[in-house]
Amino acid sequence: MRSLRRALTFAGLLVVFVSSTPLVRWWATWLSGPWTDAKGEILVVLAGSSMDGTVLGESSYLRAVYAAWAYKQDGFRQILVSGGVAGGKASEASLMRDFLVASGVPASAIRLESLSTSTRENAVLVSRMLASETSRKVLLTSDFHMFRASRAFRKAGLEIIPRPFPDAIKRSTRWMGRWTAFLTLVEETVKIGYYFARGWI
Repeated sequence: MRSLRRALTFAGLLVVFVSSTPLVRWWATWLSGPWTDAKGEILVVLAGSSMDGTVLGESSYLRAVYAAWAYKQDGFRQILVSGGVAGGKASEASLMRDFLVASGVPASAIRLESLSTSTRENAVLVSRMLASETSRKVLLTSDFHMFRASRAFRKAGLEIIPRPFPDAIKRSTRWMGRWTAFLTLVEETVKIGYYFARGWI
């Protein structure tokens, strides 16, 4: 019982600390790197999640929204969406393409990479697709994901310019959103450690 009380006390103090300090914002800002709103010819967008393989998950939805804005505002010639099937009927990339088209992006401006199931595979397969492209390439993904994603792409041999958007940072502006953002950051940091250990970043 004493151990249980200690664990519950620690968990409660952690929730209070995370919810009442700028920890999440600082952590997500560090992982995102510089904010540049980078411009180029090809916008590479990484899928995040789907709901039962038929509907965009929250992270994929946000990435698609920001990709549509970037395409319309900053003159990208092409969007390459990367993400395979994650237990559903359609690839995450195809679900995001449908959203982008519905948002006004021409279908002819969208390319798909629909085999990858991880950030490492995103990087390897997209790098092969764009190996002969000399155009300026910009990588768009969530703030917390940019540290690992940008390094995975460079390790795979593709030079990209990071363009993070506020995901965990935006959640951190709401008291109720800080805890879920904190858990996302913990998970992402574990993945970063794994990628370092494997030599993928």
